Amino acid sequence: MTRELTTKSPSGRVRRQKLGVRNKLSLKERDPNYHYRIVNDVEGRIDQLTEDGWEVVRDAKVGDKRIENSTGVGAIPTISVGQGMKAVVMRIKKEWYDEDRAAEQAQITAQEQQMRQDARRSADYGNIETS
Repeated sequence: MTRELTTKSPSGRVRRQKLGVRNKLSLKERDPNYHYRIVNDVEGRIDQLTEDGWEVVRDAKVGDKRIENSTGVGAIPTISVGQGMKAVVMRIKKEWYDEDRAAEQAQITAQEQQMRQDARRSADYGNIETS
């Protein structure tokens, strides 16, 4: 008579995750009209982004156990991101974010065109090919 072995998973045990998945911060319940970013609280970065139209999300649903739940009423919820560093969730209207990215890309494109023109003018020998 053969006997089958069965294993039971311990009750109350936290489900394990693969290493590549475990340390990623994720946001839940995002408003599709906004672009979200987790910003490190260093050197006035949050104040700078606030002046640029970003806002701190006080009711952020971070899908990670590292969010601090012990903040008081009106306090900004922070996330521990390692080595004593704290971060906050910020957002900006999607159309403003898209406008900012388009302006940055236009500046990059102009710089690349200028570099190509300068390279063609100063080439004494050889070929320059860009694509």
